Order: sequence, then C-alpha cells, then structure tokens
Amino acid sequence: MNEHLENLKEIRSMMERSSKFLSLSGLSGVAAGIVAIVAAILVYKKKVELTGNIEPKGIFEAQSYTNPNEFRTYIINIALITLVAAVTLGIYFTIRKANKSGEKVWNNLSKKVTVSLLFPLVTGGLFCIGLISHGVLWVVPSTTLIFYGLALLNASKYTVRDLYYLGIFEIVLGLSSMVLTGYSLIFWVLGFGVLHILYGTVMYFKYEK
Repeated sequence: MNEHLENLKEIRSMMERSSKFLSLSGLSGVAAGIVAIVAAILVYKKKVELTGNIEPKGIFEAQSYTNPNEFRTYIINIALITLVAAVTLGIYFTIRKANKSGEKVWNNLSKKVTVSLLFPLVTGGLFCIGLISHGVLWVVPSTTLIFYGLALLNASKYTVRDLYYLGIFEIVLGLSSMVLTGYSLIFWVLGFGVLHILYGTVMYFKYEK
C-alpha cells in the first residue's frame, strides 16, 4: 500500500514539474523586497531634503516641491536602478535554484511565465511613463502595484499557486492606494517591500528547504 502511495506521489510530482515552472526562488522575492524598501527610504529622504517636511504623506504631490522636475528626475533614476537591481537578483537566485535541482532555466514553461509577466508589466510601464511625462506622479505608485498584480495573476497559471495570491494582495494594495493617495509610498512599500519579503520567505521554506 505504501509503495503504491509513493508511486502516486512520484507521478504527481513528475506531472507538476512538466506543467509548472518551479525554479522561481523565494530568495528572489526577499531580495526584491529589500531593494524596494531601500528605494522607498531614498525617495522619502529626497522629499525631506527638498521640502523640509518629515511627514511621509503627500510625497508624490507635485505642488509640495518648489522644483517638481528635480524630484521627478530623481524618482525616474531610483525606479530604473530599483528595477535593474530587482530583476538581476531575481535572475541570479532563479538560476541558482535551477542549477541545484538540475533543471533548465530557459524552457517552454519559463518562456510562458516570462511572456505572461511581460505583457502587463510593459503595458503598465508605458502607462507610468505617460503619467510621469504629464507630471501626474501621485498615480504612479498605485499603477505599478495594480499592473504588477495583474502580471502575477497572469503568470501564476504556469508556476506555483502562491504567485496568484501575491498578485491579489498587490492589486488590493494598489486600489487602496488610489483611495488614500497621500500615503502612496507606504502602500508601495507594503506591496513591493513587505509582501515580497513575506512571500519570498514562505516560498523558501515551503519549496527550497
């Protein structure tokens, strides 16, 4: 009986590996979360430097700054650095996990995951560029959370189910940020920082330990 159960578990595991991309590393989420928190701290410090106001409220409201263009340029630079750092660390930890398990990183499933992520992310990125170019900074944090959540939902069908729930939380935070607009940076930190660290930690102990 036990032998049959073990065989069934092995068959189930093989089917899962053939239909799901399982090389996503929890450490990628933890690293991305830390990078996001550091980025948020830098943005907050720049706000204090430019306005002399230490409140974390209204950071993305252009009227708070005597020179909005300086803050906008700073935001763009921080966003690009954050994106490159998070993606680089994500790729590194994913490759490391795949190598440990003897799996190929670039296969049909990883291609599907990548394409599923890219469509919403690129669309959201272009939308954010339009918002920034028109000086509508206060909507950008909410937009990034919502489109990122949609990207996770879209990709979750090709990988672990945990990604689906992370996507739901990201969208909820993004929509909440649209209501409490003055606290956009706090919602952004919760979504890209705290949630990523929690998700990554759970993923690590659930699938990698």
